Amino acid sequence: MNWTEKQMMAVALARQIENGKSYIIGTGLPLIGATLAKSTTAPKARLIFETAIFEGNPEELPTSVSDLRVHYRAAALLPQYRYFGIQAIYAKRGEIDAGFLGGAQIDPYGNLNSTCIGDYHYPHTRFTGSGGANGISTYCDTIIVMKHEKRRFIHKVDYVTSPGWIDGPEGRAKVGLPPDKGPRAVITELGIMRFDTQSKRIYLAEYYPGVSVAQILRNTGFDLNVTRAVQSEAPSDEILDILTHKIDPSRLMT
Repeated sequence: MNWTEKQMMAVALARQIENGKSYIIGTGLPLIGATLAKSTTAPKARLIFETAIFEGNPEELPTSVSDLRVHYRAAALLPQYRYFGIQAIYAKRGEIDAGFLGGAQIDPYGNLNSTCIGDYHYPHTRFTGSGGANGISTYCDTIIVMKHEKRRFIHKVDYVTSPGWIDGPEGRAKVGLPPDKGPRAVITELGIMRFDTQSKRIYLAEYYPGVSVAQILRNTGFDLNVTRAVQSEAPSDEILDILTHKIDPSRLMT
């Protein structure tokens, strides 16, 4: 294979972005996946950044959502306080297709923990918390980016920072969340997981070339349905060339 794990993840993330739709993008691999999508298959995708930049059009990889390259040909640069209000309005109207999130832990229904490991009041590790992630997971479909490790894919998260499908098909409605919004996919360095339309439980949809299903199961801390799994399409030479020579020539993220 002539690509790295992170490059395969970036390609997988870019494939989740559709032309003409709107997405909330954060720093890290979602940023490079979004930049790749804008440069290839989804030039008219609308990217919204947490630094209050709407419809940015980066032509090369920004180092973060604060990087001035995100501003290129943007439709609007707003004060931070206005971003949160507008994001909520757009999300409630259904005008945002999905937001990209990450976390320290995830359970079989896509509930995310980015708050603490262990008891909330006496944690082993304290993280930065929600930021805007809870609002995104409340009102938008989400695409989750995770490191695929057994300690992260667990039966029950220590704290629900960002709600997924809670505990099944009626879970969100029971706790007063929009029942038609929730996690759509989980992208890791090993493959892509999705959520069953009936049970809302996670299943393995794709495994990357060079990765085995057994490898994914060894790194998952709960039972994972793999009966629908297929091998992902390998990145084309053209896509890899754009990724490595145009978008991230300095290999800052890939």
